[in-house]
Amino acid sequence: MLDLTNPEAVRYIKEVLIGRNMLALGMSGWMADFGEYLPVDCVLHDGDPAKLHNAWPVLWAKINREAIEEYGAKDVLFFTRSGYLGVQSWAPILWNGDQHTDRSRDYGMPCVMPASFSLAFSGVTMVHCDIGGFFSFGKMKRDGELFTRWMEMGAFSLLMRSHESIRPWANAQFDAEGVLEHTVRLTKLHAALRPYLEHVAAEAGEGVPALRPDFWTAEDYGDSRDPYAYFLGDELFVCPVIKKGAKKRRVFLPEGDWVHLWSGKRFKGERRYTVDAPLGQIPVFYRRDGAYAELFREAADTIQ
Repeated sequence: MLDLTNPEAVRYIKEVLIGRNMLALGMSGWMADFGEYLPVDCVLHDGDPAKLHNAWPVLWAKINREAIEEYGAKDVLFFTRSGYLGVQSWAPILWNGDQHTDRSRDYGMPCVMPASFSLAFSGVTMVHCDIGGFFSFGKMKRDGELFTRWMEMGAFSLLMRSHESIRPWANAQFDAEGVLEHTVRLTKLHAALRPYLEHVAAEAGEGVPALRPDFWTAEDYGDSRDPYAYFLGDELFVCPVIKKGAKKRRVFLPEGDWVHLWSGKRFKGERRYTVDAPLGQIPVFYRRDGAYAELFREAADTIQ
C-alpha cells in the first residue's frame, strides 16, 4: 500500500508510476482499480485511517487526475471502481463493480442496471460495467450467449469495455466462435453513436445521469414497469435481454413516439409490446422526433 497522505509517495505515483512508466510510453488510458482497501489500523504519514477510509478512493482518483494534468497529457482517460462524496470531481467515469459471470439478479448481469441507477441518484452520472462480468469460480462461467447479451448492453452505454474475467480460459471472450461477428457489429454501432454519446456525456457533466431508469420522464418511481430497462440520454430506450435462450422480449415503452432501431417499425408509447430480440439485436428504440433520429437511422444502416 502506498501512503496517499505522504507527499513523497504522491510525487512518486505521479512522476514515476504514471508520468514516466505510463504517459511517457504513450498510454492514453487505464483502470485505476481499488482505492477502498485502506486498513483502519495502519499508520499514515498524516491523519487517522479510520476517518480517512471513505475519502481514500476520492484521494486516489484526485492523484490520477492531477498526474495527467501536471504531465500535460491530452485525451487521456482513466476510470475508477470505488468512490465517495465528490469522486465525480476527479474520476471521468466509474464502473459499478465486479459482477459474477452469470445471470444472477443479485450479482450477475441484471444487477448492473439498478447499480447504475443508484449511482446516478447519488451524483455519479457517468458509469459503465465490465462486459461479461469478472468473478468466475466453480461452475460459474459465461457462454457466448451471455457475453453477447452483455455486450449488447455495453454498446448502449458511454464506455464499451469487455473483461476477460478472473478465469479467461473458462469463459467466452469477444473473439469466440459465434461471438466475434456480434463484437464487430456492436462495436461499429457504438462508434457510429459517438456524436450522441458525446452529447449524453456533456449532459452528465452537468449532473444529468447518462443511464436513467424507465420512470425517469414520469418522475415517479411508482411508474416503473421494468427494473432493467433504461434510457441512454433522452432519446434512446434500451431493454437488455436477461433470460437465457430468449428470442423475444416484453417491453413497456414510455410516453412518446418511438422507432425500433433494427426494423424501423414505429411504436406508440405507454403501451406494452412483445418484440423480436435475436442474439445481437437488443430491443432498442429511439424517439421519432428526436434531434438524433437521423443519426440513429444511419447507425443502424452501417451494420445491416
